[in-house]
Amino acid sequence: MAFDLDLRPLALDDAAGESSPAAQDLSGEALLLDAYSASIVRAVERAGPAVALVSVRKRGGARANAAGTGSGFAFTPDGYLLTNSHVVHGSSALRVAFPSGKEFDADLIGEDPETDVAVVRVGADRLPVAELGRSSSLRVGQIAIAIGNPLGFQNTVTAGVISALGRTLRAASGRLMDDIIQTDAALNPGNSGGPLVNSAGDVVGLNTAMIAGAQAICFATGVDTVRWVLSQIFAHGRVRRAYLGVSGATVPIDRRLQRTFNLAQATAVRVMEVQKDSPAAQAGIEDGDLLIAAADVPLTGIDTLQRLLDGERIDSATGVRVIRRGRVLNFTVTPRESR
Repeated sequence: MAFDLDLRPLALDDAAGESSPAAQDLSGEALLLDAYSASIVRAVERAGPAVALVSVRKRGGARANAAGTGSGFAFTPDGYLLTNSHVVHGSSALRVAFPSGKEFDADLIGEDPETDVAVVRVGADRLPVAELGRSSSLRVGQIAIAIGNPLGFQNTVTAGVISALGRTLRAASGRLMDDIIQTDAALNPGNSGGPLVNSAGDVVGLNTAMIAGAQAICFATGVDTVRWVLSQIFAHGRVRRAYLGVSGATVPIDRRLQRTFNLAQATAVRVMEVQKDSPAAQAGIEDGDLLIAAADVPLTGIDTLQRLLDGERIDSATGVRVIRRGRVLNFTVTPRESR
């Protein structure tokens, strides 16, 4: 029996002229990759021209006039830039260089170490700007793009996703920073102060930190927090916070006290020291008191107390509840502005 073999190359199209399933899959993957690439390219083209290299000169210490660098970005066309407080804190001179090649001396307008946000200004107008978006609408898994100057390599782009939302991070001052975005878009020294943008090129975070030795665990301050800090700096030249005048520690509440006073919380703030002539001292709070509530908010730890002492508490009578030697006592404290 004889067979006729067709040795012509296999065609990708069948008799009906349609692509094979394998070809369709490959074509679909290519289209998806192109769409992903195109979204990043558009975002970088929109925000990238506003991202600058911030060069810092500092005096003091063993290395006078030591140089350092970070990132920043213009958010108004008349010369205002955002960066990190830790990049510019203690600086004696600042200089800003844009991708266009333009360079300017810069002045520090204000900073808030508690949120690691700073504002500087250069003598220029019609600058390219990065538009501030919103961080409240972010979703875990969406594209995140970091632009900055890691290790001095200007205008470097890394991309990843939003890994988590609502993280907290300890500032250099010891205060807890809220509204922190976790991303796997790679950050390195020098990225600090650069923008974290979404696929539309809107700024959703201010790159602030990484965990040394970790794999792709990086952090940015949410832009909603940045907006609030900006409003405070433009209105007052600083962020206004209330001052109580106590140092304390988070401690567990004895279970007998929990049952006796019907407390839902398991921890509170032990007063370790009351500063002389402070609002707390004037109200009658003493060393050793256990702070369990303020303004009817349960104080489960020192961070809860710090969050409560915002600008709205300044000069505002605030009820404080403490446990002292087995008794619950109520005090009225009027916090002053922190200096």
